Amino acid sequence: MTEVSAPERDAFPELTRRHVLALLALGPAATPGFAAAAGGASQLTWGVHVSLAPTWFDPAEVSGIITAFMVLYALHDAMVKPMPGQSPAPSLAETWTASADGLTYDFVLRQGANFHNGDAVTADDVRFSFERYRGASHELLKDRVAAVEVTDPRHVRFKLKQPWPDFLTFYASASAAGWIVPRKYVEKVGDEGFKKAPVGAGPYRFVSFTPGVELIFEAFNQYWRKPPSVHRLTFKVIPEESTRLAALKRGEIDIAYSIRGELAAGVQQAPGLTLKPAVVQAPFCLYFADQWDAKSPWHDERVRRAASLAIDRKGINDALTLGYSLISGNPFVPDNFEFYWQPPTPIYDSEKAKQLLTEAGYPKGFDAGDYNCDSSYANVGEAVLDGLRAVGIRARLRPIERVAFLKAYTEKTLNNIIQAGPGAFGNAATRLEAQVVTGGVFVYGTYPDIDALYREQAVELNRAKREAILHRMQQIVYERTIYAPIWQLAFINGVGPRVGESGFGLIAGFPYTAPYEDLTLKGS
Repeated sequence: MTEVSAPERDAFPELTRRHVLALLALGPAATPGFAAAAGGASQLTWGVHVSLAPTWFDPAEVSGIITAFMVLYALHDAMVKPMPGQSPAPSLAETWTASADGLTYDFVLRQGANFHNGDAVTADDVRFSFERYRGASHELLKDRVAAVEVTDPRHVRFKLKQPWPDFLTFYASASAAGWIVPRKYVEKVGDEGFKKAPVGAGPYRFVSFTPGVELIFEAFNQYWRKPPSVHRLTFKVIPEESTRLAALKRGEIDIAYSIRGELAAGVQQAPGLTLKPAVVQAPFCLYFADQWDAKSPWHDERVRRAASLAIDRKGINDALTLGYSLISGNPFVPDNFEFYWQPPTPIYDSEKAKQLLTEAGYPKGFDAGDYNCDSSYANVGEAVLDGLRAVGIRARLRPIERVAFLKAYTEKTLNNIIQAGPGAFGNAATRLEAQVVTGGVFVYGTYPDIDALYREQAVELNRAKREAILHRMQQIVYERTIYAPIWQLAFINGVGPRVGESGFGLIAGFPYTAPYEDLTLKGS
């Protein structure tokens, strides 16, 4: 039987239940009012700043980025995950325990948690999801987990090869290995079939996806935490900022992601619109991909320091993010992460930059080749390039659509300068593993002492000692200018007048609106 939601019933109080069922039996053409009610009063529409990718529909393929979690929090659910006021928080697993020796983690699944196709979430699905995970932390997890045992449908045990204090961090937040998919359905339709028609256990079920246009979800009212109050979510792909803002002003969308500069200032003056800035777990930085090549100018630390000195961070911050971004000096570990180390605040000194270039043998500067960046942050790249060119470092902006940019970055096919903006969940250790340790997903080269320190901290159970090691690793990154920091991004968004609870800032450091089941319309 077709379910009629509360908002739809309220829109037609004069109709009896018998009338409603009779009209529904005639099909959509006979009930135009219902389509309007569901599409208007009970939906929220986003203007999304990047192209959505089917690979983000499958937790097994999620790499070390945060963007995919914009989809995961709607469609899927995890054993444990970051939630408001708690990270990690119990989700599909209602409890978990770790053995005193740090070698065993036991999880008890929540009763009554189901996938969108009606199948119960079981421990077998948990083991299957872990074993098929092939994302950014695949090798690390497989190297450290000895076995995953199912003792009964609600109990699963992870056995580690040696104590690993970051197991839960990697499993619960820094990777998507703990996000659960239905084994029977995946085996029936295959990996490609799953991405075309994904089934999850999250608060919203998949309805349709039109590449480059939109993604649509509808509420899954049997979600264990609570039924969502908004019936339908629509994510419209609108890459250009001014177009997103215009759509927000016209009421075509309710939330516009990533509005910067004068456009963001305009949101503050627009009647009915609200600016939602948040400093998120995404430090932006420059990575000098060729610094391990002795023939490259970037091999000389003085050249890398010159590039860092050429960045007018305050000016860029004021112009693009209205001064909301945080200039911390740590290139890839955000200030809200466990084991964060605060380096000295970076300075802007173009004359010192020119002096360093002269000392390095480049008194007239040099051609630095491509400046590779995610196209949605090309305006940040343009501002940084202005500073580099002013001191003689001549580079060409090369904006690349996000999915292609990340693919090239992880496959190590980019060179010269890479504008990075890591935003994944985790802690300082997970960021260091991804950014500077041999084998890391974004690592082009590294140093033996960094690798040795990473191995040492990975098995250190004394928190104070481990913190000292991780601080030392971050200090080395700073001292050698392996990266040049830009800022910790303030993600600025626009919210329309229909939105009650937008979800921005509910999960610490998370840039997007979540949890989706907590979102509301005004008056609801």
